[in-house]
Amino acid sequence: MNETTTHYDLVVVGAGIVGLATAWTARQRGLRVAVVERNAKAIGASVRNFGFITVTGQRRGEHWQRAKDTAAIWRDVAPQAGIEVVHEGLLMLAQRPEAVAVLEALMATEMGEGCNLINAKTAARDWPWLQSGIALLHSPHECRVESRDAIPRLSHWLEHSLGVDFFWNTPVLGIDLPHITTSRGRLRAERCVVCPGNDLNALYPDVLAQAGIRQCTLQMMRVSPSQVLKLPSAVMSDLSLIRYEGYADLPEAQPLKARLQVEQADHLAQGIHLIVVQSADGSLVVGDSHVYGDAESPFASAQTEDLIMDEFHQVLNLPKAKVTERWVGSYASAQDVVFKAQPSAGVAVGVVTGGTGASTSFALARELLDLALGA
Repeated sequence: MNETTTHYDLVVVGAGIVGLATAWTARQRGLRVAVVERNAKAIGASVRNFGFITVTGQRRGEHWQRAKDTAAIWRDVAPQAGIEVVHEGLLMLAQRPEAVAVLEALMATEMGEGCNLINAKTAARDWPWLQSGIALLHSPHECRVESRDAIPRLSHWLEHSLGVDFFWNTPVLGIDLPHITTSRGRLRAERCVVCPGNDLNALYPDVLAQAGIRQCTLQMMRVSPSQVLKLPSAVMSDLSLIRYEGYADLPEAQPLKARLQVEQADHLAQGIHLIVVQSADGSLVVGDSHVYGDAESPFASAQTEDLIMDEFHQVLNLPKAKVTERWVGSYASAQDVVFKAQPSAGVAVGVVTGGTGASTSFALARELLDLALGA
């Protein structure tokens, strides 16, 4: 590279979903954009997650609105980028009276708009592969893409259809606008947005330290069902109602949490809640657990996998389902759900710190771009 002659309006550091969403947002505003990524391709949380764009259950208020806006943009962008929306919606099976109380409380808020609470008889008739429950929440707001395919397709589309320049295998060493120094030379840009994901030590470590970020390690797996099965929507369970803040922050969630602490203490100790989504080939992506520390743990636990699959079988009537693939994910986690900062004029830094990057990236990208532009 040495020093490029191109003068960009914006350089985005990081080609995860937040970085790609920022590049897309900037191109919608007519800016000339480059994306710089330290790896040969995206390998972090953006490609290891469910690809599940979750709205219902996000933290009430601003973050829930971010998810609603992001889901709408995904539905617009995906077909243009050749990304398949594999299925839509959410089915939340409530198997305890305390869980039903949480769902009824949600339905009484703005977050329940468009959702339906379905009785057990109808649920058993329409979704016979579900285990028995008391009620079932159906949300139409969610959608799901295959993240390990969607992120490369999105990058390709941004480059070849929208004219974004990509510099792969290129760590950024320093930013002093209009110069951005990389391992391969310098770029020139008016503005810069840094989207480091969980790489917290390369750029602006002192700024990122203000967020109080920990590393969250999670386990996920691909499961082959025991029969031909078509999931119309993602599936979640009672454990999610004390995990996702849109449910868990409701007063009605406290009795459910107390009961689960008695009945599923081991699950809670590993931060386990159930998400099941389906891929185009019919296999299921299942997870996940949440263990926190100062670094990603590279080692998966058989005990944790057994606990996840225990909840899987409590919710889905697929007794011979077989695990065919396993992986470990990691993301930056903090008390707040996003972190934004402006370390210098024209530079914005942003991290999703609640594990909801796919779900809120496009809305957060607008905020980060506005911060960099001084809007």
